[in-house]
Amino acid sequence: MSGTFLGMPKFPVAAKKALSDSQLRRNLAHATSTIRAKRANVVGEVAEWEQLRLAGEAIKNRVLRHLPECLEQLEESLTAAGATVHWADDAAEANRIVVEVARRHNAGEVVKVKSMATQEIDLNRALEAAGIRAWETDLAELIVQLGGDLPSHILVPAIHRNRAEVREIFLREMGKAGKPAPPDLTDDPKRLAEAARTHLREKFLRAKVAVSGANFAVAETGMLAVVESEGNGRMCLTLPEVLVSVVGIEKVVPTYQDLDVMLQLLPRSSTGERMNPYTSMWTGVTAGDGPREVHVILLDNGRTDVLADPVGRQALRCIRCSACLNVCPVYERTGGHAYGSVYPGPIGAILTPPLRGSDPQADSLPYASSLCGACFEVCPVRIDIPEVLVHLRSRVVDQNKAASSSPSVQDMAMKAASWTLSSARRTSVVEKAAGLGSRIVGKRGRTAPGGRSVLGPLPGPAAGWSQSRDIPLPAAESFRDWWKRTEGGSRAAGDEPADRRQGGGQP
Repeated sequence: MSGTFLGMPKFPVAAKKALSDSQLRRNLAHATSTIRAKRANVVGEVAEWEQLRLAGEAIKNRVLRHLPECLEQLEESLTAAGATVHWADDAAEANRIVVEVARRHNAGEVVKVKSMATQEIDLNRALEAAGIRAWETDLAELIVQLGGDLPSHILVPAIHRNRAEVREIFLREMGKAGKPAPPDLTDDPKRLAEAARTHLREKFLRAKVAVSGANFAVAETGMLAVVESEGNGRMCLTLPEVLVSVVGIEKVVPTYQDLDVMLQLLPRSSTGERMNPYTSMWTGVTAGDGPREVHVILLDNGRTDVLADPVGRQALRCIRCSACLNVCPVYERTGGHAYGSVYPGPIGAILTPPLRGSDPQADSLPYASSLCGACFEVCPVRIDIPEVLVHLRSRVVDQNKAASSSPSVQDMAMKAASWTLSSARRTSVVEKAAGLGSRIVGKRGRTAPGGRSVLGPLPGPAAGWSQSRDIPLPAAESFRDWWKRTEGGSRAAGDEPADRRQGGGQP
């Protein structure tokens, strides 16, 4: 796996490759089932869980309706607390600001708190181009970075790796980036975590500049909040002299009371815990405590375009809990890399296309779903992901129609079906033809599990459909004919003529 998502193939191509990796599928099945079970246990303890979800949805909707006012209040509060606020329209502008701050302090390296926003803008690559090393300090992010890999999960970026693979990465790569792993390192999780702590400690102690994101930003106080499980974030937020936080503009909440609701929803939905082990909150600069200089970059990078879509804007309610990934049958089998985005899974399928803009890879993501609805059922802020997926699919269809001078095979098939089904007479003719065809091709079909007779592989454009689906043989007798012959089902089966009883298919 290369170190960038650029140039990734469309989802069906990448997914097919992922499905052939049996070790990946075992790793994903074990990890997602474990997280699902933990989440279900702690959510089940909360009698008013649905009310909390409704409250979270209402808070985020209020923010989206009044986003300009909330952001202006946030800027005022941050400035009053001693922070410097920057506005970044896109990734390039945000990266430029971080590089300028690091250079101003002669920093040849920065330590990072796990941040989806900095992954989204590919900050590490921009810093590297400027001669500045960026060190990931989250354990999973460290595994991904040392392995020259890409994150595959919002919460657990290295979910596609098992502990034996992590041990090999540490032994092979840690010495190239700093303190090496002990030669007798085993794959025991405690030993792996100890090796990571030892490796990172020297980086924490010498770093002048740290970079973070924020899970939430409180408009009325200017407080930023980061939740984590390991303590590495706390080290980054307190030890370096300079802290730069890259915050998506949708992360703002109006009041501290609103933050209380979110901090009940997020840990249960993400790690399956009642409370995160580390919840760090800071407001600007405080003399003698923490960084002496704080910068906050408010990042747009396509978010206002998402906000302009009445259906798609609900994706901005996302609090990055990753619950939708852990219940998605598609994600569990393909993993995150197949999505070609730092935002994988169901939420990535609705967030990546509008943020990135139309391209063949992004346009394939809304189809990376069975539309089963499990993602909506677990979303703590009630994002109707299936609704947005269908909405984005229709947009892709419209774009393709506008770009093509001739209708596709699917368009012609749908028009033919519409013409047929709009007339009872035409429908009856097709049903009779299908029954006749069932008798003819039935001998060439096959028996599926359960004893059902199904068609074999179909030719031409239908080949892709029939390769992965069992298509039942059409009934030898249509429902209309059965209804007429049995007088509405009132005649007993034994009264049927022998040739009828011996026909194939079920009415």
